[in-house]
Amino acid sequence: MTEPTHSVPGLTTRGINTPLSLRDYRLIAFDMDSTLITIECIDEIADAAGLKEQVAAITEATMRGEITDFRESLTRRVALLKGVPVEALQAVYDERLQLTPGAETLVAACKAAGLKVLLVSGGFTFFAERLRPRLGLDFVRANLLEDADGALTGRVLPQAWGDICDGAVKRATLLEVASLMGIDPAQTIAVGDGSNDIPMMQAAGLSVAFHAKPKVREVADVSIGEGGLDRLLELFA
Repeated sequence: MTEPTHSVPGLTTRGINTPLSLRDYRLIAFDMDSTLITIECIDEIADAAGLKEQVAAITEATMRGEITDFRESLTRRVALLKGVPVEALQAVYDERLQLTPGAETLVAACKAAGLKVLLVSGGFTFFAERLRPRLGLDFVRANLLEDADGALTGRVLPQAWGDICDGAVKRATLLEVASLMGIDPAQTIAVGDGSNDIPMMQAAGLSVAFHAKPKVREVADVSIGEGGLDRLLELFA
């Protein structure tokens, strides 16, 4: 692992020279749960059904990289949600979902510098699409929960791009959007916290680990361990 080249409390970079210029980048991609927002939505939905402990244990093991197949992990967790009322999702959004400190500041600074903003998540469209107008996101990709008769069925529905947004799909989405924009992957930034973010982080020109698991910090150009998302701006002139 490359030794730190820049380190202040809670902010470390490896193998890059600072300050950087935000205008050298054209696209920033964010993970959602525990990155752009403070919660893991699936855990909070499970809490409504009295299943948070079981679901959260799988979530944590997946983020640490102990469960390496994200598709299997998500399928197992979503299956536990069968029968949860759809209205529980709205309650999670209204009562529990909070933006990560500094999220609005970082997104606004990126947009002011001309970057497009992508949210690509292993979480759910119910929340991601509500964040689109709230933060002015340009692109959103996440998983679609199936429901019937006002309750979750315990399944994820296929979409035009595929079925489950895992690490490989996150990487492919970053590269797809970059291609649509006519830019090089080197002009992209990827921000995440869990092991399923690693593939897109490795494809980006600048990778940022936010309050992340050890395996994620090991591959990141930038690690933010204290404070909010806007700490990334400290690296830019």
